[in-house]
Amino acid sequence: MSLGAAFALIFLLGQFLLWRQLTSAGYFLARNPANAFFYLLIALHGLHLCGGLAALGKVGRKVWRARETAQLRLSVELCATYWHFLLLLWLVLLALLTHSIEQVVAICGRFFA
Repeated sequence: MSLGAAFALIFLLGQFLLWRQLTSAGYFLARNPANAFFYLLIALHGLHLCGGLAALGKVGRKVWRARETAQLRLSVELCATYWHFLLLLWLVLLALLTHSIEQVVAICGRFFA
């Protein structure tokens, strides 16, 4: 769980740095609809990550306090379901934005090769 939270925080930091890099290159939010849509995707994904981190923090607190196993199991399962949904959503968006499932497989294959 800690590793997942660390990766999520690193990803959020990367999104923030990307946002700053885009604005410094002149790609402002209000310049055109494509920029606004891209910034919207980044912001919504960041909000999803923040929600997942809040849930992960709550589950982590329960684990740290060593609550009953039944309560822990349900909390961990719900949190894992949320994170898996987020991963699936991100992969679907990636597939839609790259226009090819082969590109998505190639991108994901780099991480697991």
